[in-house]
Amino acid sequence: MTVTGRRETAPTAQGAFAPPADEGKLSVAIDFGTTFSGVAYGSSRIAGGKVQQILNWPGSFETFRKIPTCLLYDERGQVAAWGIQAKTASPQPGATKCEWFKLFLEPHALRDEHAVDPRLPALPPGKQAIDLIIDFLASLWDYAKQQITREIGAVADLDSADVWLTVPAAWDARGCQMMRDAALAAGLVHSSRAGDTSWRERLRIVTEPEAAAVHCAFLTDLHKLRPSQNFMICDAGGGTVDLAVYKLIGLLANMEIAEMCARSGANCGSLFLDLRFRELVRTLLADHPAHLDAASLAYFMHNFSETTKMVFQGEADDDKMFSFTCFNVEDPHDPAVGLVHGDLVIPGVLLRREVFDPVVQQVLDLIEEQTSKIDQPLHALLLVGGFSGASRAPLRARFGARMGVISRPPDCDTATLRGAAQYGLARRPLVSSVIAPQSYMMKVKLPAEPEDHLKRPAYIRTNDAGIAICENRLQYLVAKGAILRKGQRVKHRFCKFSQNAQDRMFVATLYTADSEQIMRYTDEGETEELCKWTVDVSVLPNFRRAADTPSQNGFYTEFELGLELDSAEVRGVLVYEGEDWGQVVFDFRA
Repeated sequence: MTVTGRRETAPTAQGAFAPPADEGKLSVAIDFGTTFSGVAYGSSRIAGGKVQQILNWPGSFETFRKIPTCLLYDERGQVAAWGIQAKTASPQPGATKCEWFKLFLEPHALRDEHAVDPRLPALPPGKQAIDLIIDFLASLWDYAKQQITREIGAVADLDSADVWLTVPAAWDARGCQMMRDAALAAGLVHSSRAGDTSWRERLRIVTEPEAAAVHCAFLTDLHKLRPSQNFMICDAGGGTVDLAVYKLIGLLANMEIAEMCARSGANCGSLFLDLRFRELVRTLLADHPAHLDAASLAYFMHNFSETTKMVFQGEADDDKMFSFTCFNVEDPHDPAVGLVHGDLVIPGVLLRREVFDPVVQQVLDLIEEQTSKIDQPLHALLLVGGFSGASRAPLRARFGARMGVISRPPDCDTATLRGAAQYGLARRPLVSSVIAPQSYMMKVKLPAEPEDHLKRPAYIRTNDAGIAICENRLQYLVAKGAILRKGQRVKHRFCKFSQNAQDRMFVATLYTADSEQIMRYTDEGETEELCKWTVDVSVLPNFRRAADTPSQNGFYTEFELGLELDSAEVRGVLVYEGEDWGQVVFDFRA
């Protein structure tokens, strides 16, 4: 964890770093989902400032608020279709249909390729997940520009529009950076005029629960809460379930939302109902291979996903029988396994136990774990995302007594999309602060003060310069419960004594503590060592100047160490004279 080199701060999953949108500027939001994606846009000059969604898509005369995140490649590896057209395409020789490729950027999958869910479809030959994301975003964006241009009648507005792209709550900086790189490669933003050097900054990254929280802030569900009360957003979508806990701060007339603890998420969205249903069908029809070819399984899964999954009521449907028409007409009857005259008939209780209960239980456990991260009551649980309806009844049964409000706001299936667009239209960022979930501190040696002589005389040593130094002191960088503005950097000045030019490493041991008590010494409470932060100060100009003029007495190098905190990461920055000279992520908090 050595901080070396000089580089810019990497973008993270924070939309609130961005300044408020210009009056009248177009804001476009893209909710790039595992299973479905959508586009919304708005401006104070369009439809009275209300958010608009693209509803008409290639491949259908009907209107859809979202379309499948799906690509079809031909035998040459070129995009043959996307969205609805790719999803509904019949099998073609040499063609490859690709879905669910967003999950390849999930943090565990990025850290360890063996952690990729084996049930995910294999990528096309010669393609990486990032290639598929670029291709899909490029196709989506090219069409969206045409549709938005028809509405606003001006291409220039699109050329200078802010584009907000959503990412899951649990993604780390690497996943967000890869998504940002893919979006830039797909052309979501570009230079709009000569000398437009900051055009990349018009691409903004915002987490899905953060966008959903903004959407809820415009609805009565959130207005039922009072300042200082806490609420959780549960964004249950196709691939992931994302959780975040917020506190209302300030007055309602000037309401702000602060993140309270590390966001969390897991791959337990509605897609995993489909995968479990496929395994159930394979088990039931193991002795009937005529119904287990790729086309038959796809037909079963389509019927389940489009009908049964949407209306299933849990235990209330235990006594019902659910029928799924077989794709193949041969081998139509074996009541012992549920084949009844060309239909596969499955009891509701079996669907619940084998398909729904395991996935819903993951969601319940995820929420339980998230609530344990805060030592304050939760006053509301707001459910958004297409999968939130299926888990609503179990959530009420388990958490209803602990949370005053469990609500599914209007437009919950597009809350993330609409919230991202509303974020861009807001005159000020609503989710603007982070409440530190624990204290971050360093063990340091400081000149002894009278209090140290009185309380800890055993810690006092005299250094080579004859100065009394108190060891085992704690210097707080951030105290638990501190409210920090997003993007705020907390800096502290440090000094490194070097005997010579080779003595260039400054080692700072970082500790965390869950107590709100401010401790002066390491023995006053329980702390946990987070890491040893090794800083190479030889990159600094003042070190190099002093090293070039050797002295028998050595030399000192002054610098600052900054701490940046959001609910997903804690980052350390080496600072000298207001410039960044290195950065490290030493705590991934999701």
